[in-house]
Amino acid sequence: MSRYVLFRLGEALISVWGLLTIIFVAARLTGDPALLMLPIGSTEAQLAEFRHQMGFDRPLWEQYVTFLINAVQGDFGESLLHQRPAMEVVLERFPATLQLALTALVMGAVIGLVTGFVAALKRGTILELLAMTLALLGQATPIFWLGVVLILVFAVQLGWLPAGGYGTLAHLVLPAITLALFISASIARLLRSSMIEILKENYIRTAFAKGLIIRRIHMHHTARNALIPVVTMLGILAGELLSGAVVAETIYSWPGVGSLIILAVQSKDFPVVQAGVAIISLNFILINLVVDLTYGLLDPRIRIER
Repeated sequence: MSRYVLFRLGEALISVWGLLTIIFVAARLTGDPALLMLPIGSTEAQLAEFRHQMGFDRPLWEQYVTFLINAVQGDFGESLLHQRPAMEVVLERFPATLQLALTALVMGAVIGLVTGFVAALKRGTILELLAMTLALLGQATPIFWLGVVLILVFAVQLGWLPAGGYGTLAHLVLPAITLALFISASIARLLRSSMIEILKENYIRTAFAKGLIIRRIHMHHTARNALIPVVTMLGILAGELLSGAVVAETIYSWPGVGSLIILAVQSKDFPVVQAGVAIISLNFILINLVVDLTYGLLDPRIRIER
């Protein structure tokens, strides 16, 4: 198991290096960073001074080494808009994104797992039809449309919840539900199809033939193996949520990382864009590492292969 963990940690470190390299290269491929970051109409003297100040006039390899050293320390430069370190600006918004993402993910996972489990075990019944119909509607409904409808019903018509903002539990309810419904639909459909395939396996038939308790078969053998693709889906969804659910954050005026990056792009705040992309990508790498380690817990054969 320790070899499996070390192997995955090594992959994660290589991914981090690749991520930082891509950020550096992409920044230079877009053109002269000074032209992108300074206002239109800046003089050559201003451009030259800015290039010298930011180190853009140094050799490319020296810029790359300096960028890596600074990035490892979390230094992506100073925000042009906020006049503060860019990483500080991004991390200031990250708790709001984390709060929304975790709440929506937990709600969506619980609803999706229960719905998918019931639909798989009650095949051919009205429960399966109802569960899968709701799941299909949840996955097909655009998030922006659902968000507007929830605001009109619960904020405008009923007045139960605020239409937007941040700070209290009431502000969290509508954006979390908006994201959780889509997540639960994806999880429910995937778990149902996965469990149906697992129930056809020979070892499940053998367990039934031996007279094992049905609940134990479903919970210990069927559900455990069916969760492997679900864990993958949860990892992908968690990464997307932590990257900032831009649509939900925009609709509900939620001060998260996604809306910050959009504002930084519009304002040409290059350091904040770099810091934001780095945080988003690091979240994906970390979540992917957790998913890989979870595979080893769910199926011992995976960690034995390494």
